[in-house]
Amino acid sequence: MAQTIQEALAHRSGRQTTPEGQRVEYLNTVEAYDKWAEVYDTDGNFLQALDTVEMKELLPRFLGLVRAQDQTEIEPGNHHPGIKLVDLGCGTGRNTLQLAKSASKDARIIGLDASSGMLGVAREALRSKLGIVGGDEVTLDLGDGASGLISTLVLEHIPGDKFFEGAARLIKPGGYFLVTNMHTEMGTMSQAGFVDAKTGKKIRPTSYAHKVDDVVVSAERFGFEPVALDEGGQRVRERSVDEAMVEGLGERAKKWVGVTVWFGICFRMRVD
Repeated sequence: MAQTIQEALAHRSGRQTTPEGQRVEYLNTVEAYDKWAEVYDTDGNFLQALDTVEMKELLPRFLGLVRAQDQTEIEPGNHHPGIKLVDLGCGTGRNTLQLAKSASKDARIIGLDASSGMLGVAREALRSKLGIVGGDEVTLDLGDGASGLISTLVLEHIPGDKFFEGAARLIKPGGYFLVTNMHTEMGTMSQAGFVDAKTGKKIRPTSYAHKVDDVVVSAERFGFEPVALDEGGQRVRERSVDEAMVEGLGERAKKWVGVTVWFGICFRMRVD
């Protein structure tokens, strides 16, 4: 059984407070994000800001791979209904909207999340232009497989094998899966969370500090193979915070200067 970040931090420090002395309340992931939803996009989350920057570069590359694969599957003379793209753990729709802006007009975009609070924000932000689906993001069956999946800053909250087992049920052979996540170097020191303005408590969901190598092993176990993210053949992109990035990412990025905090990997589902 994978150890949660909560268990690791408690074992090392023996305390239930942050280094700044705030009381910490641990909730199950769905309950925590239901509470977080109202301020999620405005509370100065620097990792979310960094992820947004990186996705602006990665999404076009990802969609190019999806389109190229999709074109190879079209038989001459057949009508093509458009690709299906799924944002797995879409939250408030931050990257679902970017998918919609970047994908072809006939693409079917689906945002999937287990938190009703986050989905409520997403529906409002996206104005019901896209499919927004509630349910367990790793067990819900969406029928015929998607040509492409993205899942950003979600893996942290799910054991690796469960995450990729669920994703494998949603994607068709040859489909691409873009994953971003908190880096284990950051995960050894902290995890996702926010301060509840009503109680002053730091609210934290269940989180795991997944190592990049372990993520790849779990992915391969369920049929996913890493593919290049750029022309140079890079398969894993990792990002640390430097001084020059702080202004753009926000004040809370300062304490993470010199720490690797984020990684991204693109996978392709094997074709048997």
